[in-house]
Amino acid sequence: MKPEEIKTIGIMGGGVMGGGIAQVLAVGAYHPIVRDLTQDLLDKTRATIVDGRFGLKAGVQRGKLSEAEMEAALSRIDFTTDMADLRDVDLLIEAIPEDLELKRKVFAELDNLIRPEAIFATNTSGFAIADLNQAISRKDRFGGMHWFSPVPAMKLVEVIYSPETSEETVACIEAAGTKAGKVTIRVKDAPGKYGFIANRVYYAAVAEAHKILEEGIASADDINKAMVYGFNWPVGPLAMSAGARSGWG
Repeated sequence: MKPEEIKTIGIMGGGVMGGGIAQVLAVGAYHPIVRDLTQDLLDKTRATIVDGRFGLKAGVQRGKLSEAEMEAALSRIDFTTDMADLRDVDLLIEAIPEDLELKRKVFAELDNLIRPEAIFATNTSGFAIADLNQAISRKDRFGGMHWFSPVPAMKLVEVIYSPETSEETVACIEAAGTKAGKVTIRVKDAPGKYGFIANRVYYAAVAEAHKILEEGIASADDINKAMVYGFNWPVGPLAMSAGARSGWG
């Protein structure tokens, strides 16, 4: 599959991540189909896309979108509880909870449902692609697409490839991220506790900041100030670590 052939993108899982991914893809003129377990969950996802802090209406208020662009983007997004509605997608992005066995189970089901030419991507923040692709037959059309939260505000997408991932697949995933307004970087698959590039560097910085604090070298406030004013970080490492589970990828 070529990048220009990707038109319809399935998103397995709504919520903050899946909804954010659908939002930016729709603004980028793709046709996202969000699948979740219940209509109530889908309604909440849609409300976040429209009225959330980083939603479409907020984009209009900040001058990022016109009213017409907002309506056009929203009209492109479909919501469903039926897995069969993902059957004909060109690209499938998985955005379900970080549970390895659950992800494997879902990918195995999708592998049997979705047309074999389609590309699969996982939004995992840390599981090795080689551990996830064991559940499917299309290993050459499987890679990582790690978005950072909140998706509409954060610019980075990590594109992770395993030895089996084809160059064509990597190019298609990169193109989707770029068209959605993101900066993509390529990352070689490697098992690890803290994920790929950004999270590994981040956790290393946080660990060192905590070590400095524990040794009594400087206060938490001064450690944070050192990185904010010395390296132009938006917030210090000790301030970031408090919210690491809920917004830093």
